Amino acid sequence: MGELLLRRRLPPSLSSPPAIVRLTRPTRPDKARRLGYKAKQGYVVYRVRVRRGGRKRPVPKGIVYGKPKHQGITQLKFQRNKRSVAEERAGRKLGGLRVLNSYWVNEDSTYKYFEIILVDVAHSAIRNDPRINWLCKPVHKHRELRGLTSAGKKYRGLRGKGHTHHKARPSRRATWKRNQTVSLRRYLPDQFSA
Repeated sequence: MGELLLRRRLPPSLSSPPAIVRLTRPTRPDKARRLGYKAKQGYVVYRVRVRRGGRKRPVPKGIVYGKPKHQGITQLKFQRNKRSVAEERAGRKLGGLRVLNSYWVNEDSTYKYFEIILVDVAHSAIRNDPRINWLCKPVHKHRELRGLTSAGKKYRGLRGKGHTHHKARPSRRATWKRNQTVSLRRYLPDQFSA
C-alpha cells in the first residue's frame, strides 16, 4: 500500500528533469532518517535516475576476439546493483560531498529512481557532531566507489554472518586466491617446541 501511495505522490514523468537533481527534502523522510539523514545543515539529498535492464558487453560491432565461451554480448548481468550505480554517479558528480546512504523511491518501465543522502564534511555543523563526524576522515573518501556503503556491501555478499558466508569474506576474490595458494610449511610446528 505504501508503495502505491509513493508512486502516486511522485510526478508521472520523472524522466524530463536531469538524471541527477537536488531535492529540498527527502521524498521518504521516515526511510531517510532510518538511514542517517537529519534535517540540519550539511545534509543534502539528490535523486538519481538509472536506466533499468542488463549490461551489454561494450565491444565494437558485437565482435569478441576470443573463445566461443566468451562470445556473449547480451543477456549479461552487471555484478553491482542499480542502487550502487546511482550512488557512484552522485559521488562522481558531487566530489566535495560524501555519500552516506541511499534508498529506492520509484521505478517505471525504463528507469529506477533512488535518493542519495550526501554529507558536506567541510561544514562545521558536521565536523562538530560526534554522531556523524566519523565521515570526515580521509579514509571515507569515495566510499561508494569502493563498495563500502550499504548497497556496496550488499552486492559484495557481506550482509550475512557465520559459517555459511565464509567464502564472501574478506572478498570473493581473496577467498579464491587463498584456496588456490599452496602453503607448504618449512618446519613442523612442534619441531622446536623443546
